[in-house]
Amino acid sequence: MPENKKIEIRQLTAQDTPALQLPNEPFALHGRMIVTRDAAAWHARFEETDSAATQTFPDEHYQFAEIAKNGFALGAFDQNKPVGLATYQEAFFKYLYLDDLKVNAAYRHQGIARRLIQAAAPAAKQRGYAGIYTVGQDNNIDACRFYLAAGFQIGGLNTRGYGHTQQEGKQDIYFYLDF
Repeated sequence: MPENKKIEIRQLTAQDTPALQLPNEPFALHGRMIVTRDAAAWHARFEETDSAATQTFPDEHYQFAEIAKNGFALGAFDQNKPVGLATYQEAFFKYLYLDDLKVNAAYRHQGIARRLIQAAAPAAKQRGYAGIYTVGQDNNIDACRFYLAAGFQIGGLNTRGYGHTQQEGKQDIYFYLDF
């Protein structure tokens, strides 16, 4: 689908609190991204399944004051209707953390998520960051593919974070985007 240029991307203010409540929607679970590393680089391949399973993350109930204290949020609007959200948190090192990125299902594949990332670059640079990083779950292969297509590179893999939970065996992949 072509990029939807009618969508307005802007930094959220206290008046935009309703936009912070954009609900999470289901995404398909149809495989895993397998990450390996050798002496030279990270490598990825995708294992597809025929599964029709979906997952929906719990809604976050963001509060503007909390987000503004440690970062900022960008919203995507179709006229005045919120259709996308990206929340960013200050980080210790030279990469700003993309904590959450979501776009309503009806608006996906229109370039909105990519624009929510691109729009953060000026604020990140102003804060002294050299790029953005985020974490994707290995079973959310559509998100993993998106990050790679958007210019992110694999920079790490956490194979233990879900140990001793109902999601044992799942892995987190760290993605980095340099400006």
